[in-house]
Amino acid sequence: MSLAYFALIVSIVSASALEIAGAKFGAQLGTMAAALSLLAATLSARRADYDHYVRATSWGRWILIAIPLLVAAQLVPLPPGSGHPIWASARDVLGGLSLGPVTADLGLTLNALMLALAATALLGVTIVVVRDRGRAELVLFVLAGVTAVAALTLDLHRLAPAVAGAATTPDFATTLAGFGLVLNLAIMQLAAERAETRHSLLRSIVLGLLGLAGALISATAVFGLSGTNNAVAAGFGIVLILLILVIRRLDLSPLAAGALALAALIGAAIVLTFLFEQSSGPVLMRLTPDIGAETRAALERMLADTRWFGAGAGTFAAVGRIYQSDAGAALTAPSTATAIFAGMGVIGLVCSVLAGLIALVRLFFGALQRGRDSFFPAAAAACLLFALVQSFAGPGLLHPAAILCLSVIAGLGLSQSVSQSSSR
Repeated sequence: MSLAYFALIVSIVSASALEIAGAKFGAQLGTMAAALSLLAATLSARRADYDHYVRATSWGRWILIAIPLLVAAQLVPLPPGSGHPIWASARDVLGGLSLGPVTADLGLTLNALMLALAATALLGVTIVVVRDRGRAELVLFVLAGVTAVAALTLDLHRLAPAVAGAATTPDFATTLAGFGLVLNLAIMQLAAERAETRHSLLRSIVLGLLGLAGALISATAVFGLSGTNNAVAAGFGIVLILLILVIRRLDLSPLAAGALALAALIGAAIVLTFLFEQSSGPVLMRLTPDIGAETRAALERMLADTRWFGAGAGTFAAVGRIYQSDAGAALTAPSTATAIFAGMGVIGLVCSVLAGLIALVRLFFGALQRGRDSFFPAAAAACLLFALVQSFAGPGLLHPAAILCLSVIAGLGLSQSVSQSSSR
């Protein structure tokens, strides 16, 4: 598993670092590293690795292939009525188009399919590779460091733009900052757990201080320098971590834990309802940043034309050219949820949200059932909750590096949510 482990680290670092630096080939390098990691893990996997993978994904193995299958289906010839209205218009003008793909751009959707396969591969490889606690800790350190660096670039850009220069991807940096806040809190919890055991007290203090520094850097980016809705999404993640910590530390009974979780769920529903009622228009655009009236009208027309299967994954910008006015700026997705709906339709959006919620529930209960390693699934659940809420508030998760990082985070949590004793 050494090569698979190395390729996994390379995929995270290369994709994220190059994205932060503004390079255009970070996604391609991360995808190639993911493919290498999958190949190495497949060739070196043992029976115990397979059993561990099966146990970690027993909650819903279909999630691992649902999204790639939906994207692949958009490349299959279907009747024109199944896709975007532009195909029906093309048939009326040109004639003879009895069948055709759903997507409006085969190349862009094929790229989206490759990214979906890479993310799925990284999730599966991470589940197998980080069975060992030492490897799991190192992956956590790498993720926390990369996300903290992304948050630092956003801090420097907003507080000292002359020093930092132009920020190429502020939305991407905001998303990674949200992940970084949760992951560095997990490192602080890891340091506290080490201090309670026979590990070196000095190393535990140093580790805790590093986690505190990363958490403060990320918190500054999310709570101080980002939009209100991004801050709310990060707040949800923190509350979830604290909820799991309180239930475990106080050793609450199932009834008391259920009541506390229900109260937190009701509170979250009230907050989300309040946020969605603050603006009017399509639900998918109510948490997005303010945009011009002309751009908003174009986006609403685009969403209104979206059918069940969308216009093709990854084709938002291409299809948006049809709706933008001559004088208007190019349409860009105001949020991840908007892009998923426009690209994959109602079916794609529902499947994506449902998959995220199922994984969130699995990680939550996994964290409650685990012992000293509970901070792994707890941090993954908090990151996933942040991603679900933030996907309606901004487009940060549309960046390939953010998708790959989230896949590794989810794989790390799922792997460590399963007891290792019966897998060896």
